[in-house]
Amino acid sequence: MRILDRYLAGAVIGGTLLTLAVLLPLLAFFLLADEMDHVGTHNYRFADAALFVTLSLPRYAYQVFPIATLIGALVGLGTLAGRSELVAMRAAGVSVGRIVLGAMLGGLLLAILAVAMGEALAPPAERHALTMRQAAKTGDTMQLTESGLWARDGDSFINIREVKPGAELRDISIYRVSGTELVSATHARAATYRDGMWMLEGIERSHVSAEGVRVERIDEAGWNSLLDPDLLKLIVAEPHALSVLGLYRYVRYMQQSEQDGDRYQVALWAKLVHPFLILAMIFVSTPILLGSARSSGLGVKIFFGIVIGIAFYLVSRSFAYFALLYGFDPALAALLPPLLFVAGALLLLRRAG
Repeated sequence: MRILDRYLAGAVIGGTLLTLAVLLPLLAFFLLADEMDHVGTHNYRFADAALFVTLSLPRYAYQVFPIATLIGALVGLGTLAGRSELVAMRAAGVSVGRIVLGAMLGGLLLAILAVAMGEALAPPAERHALTMRQAAKTGDTMQLTESGLWARDGDSFINIREVKPGAELRDISIYRVSGTELVSATHARAATYRDGMWMLEGIERSHVSAEGVRVERIDEAGWNSLLDPDLLKLIVAEPHALSVLGLYRYVRYMQQSEQDGDRYQVALWAKLVHPFLILAMIFVSTPILLGSARSSGLGVKIFFGIVIGIAFYLVSRSFAYFALLYGFDPALAALLPPLLFVAGALLLLRRAG
């Protein structure tokens, strides 16, 4: 049975990789076409757009992995069905459950690959892509480190320790230089974005000159900066640019500061469920193949797989929005769609078996 399991797993893995090899170039083409609208803005050139798309592909590959697995399983196992190999297996006494188990072993390896891509590769690549594009389009550079967000704004270097939702910053340091010499160092306790500019609060500013250092304290002052809230939100706290650990830490921070972190909880649970979703898609593909092995060709099965994949995407997104709008449990919103599809697949498998 081990040889049979490897054979079925290999068919699923090969079909999924083939599907990704078709889907990703198509995604890259559409992403690049969308980026062409921005080419020519400041220093943003075609090569920058191509690099941005390349760095964004791991995230998109991670997102489409479940649907690619569903189609890939239909392609791989459908090829076996087309050569009557699945029929021969069942005639030799191999149960439907054993065929499903062999296919799921391939899904397990694919799930591990997806987790590695979604945790180790996609988040840093996405952050670097966003930073690179912003630098090319505006001339400003930003960098996230353990000491917070570092950015350059003209002749100033900025360090922001906390970026909070609602256009609010905490613990801001602004270092203004002239050439290689420090001109002033400003520290602000907080900043809020109002009327198109930042308002700094609790300011302590040190002016550096040949005569010495002069310190002044100001309760509140305006600060004109190219760092607007939308940019900070994009770079710092977009859920798709965070790993599971990053989302968990951010959710904990939101809870400890008594803020609304539902959006990040939904994203966290979606990532936690993602590997099991890949296995669920393989499970769903099996009754499509076994239930219609004699009545339809591979093309029809793949069509049904695409329809099911689109339906699942719409249902899962709907549950995510319901969780945000109506306060549903994020874990339930993430788990219920795949459970419903697996339950439907079980019913179909009972009929096929």
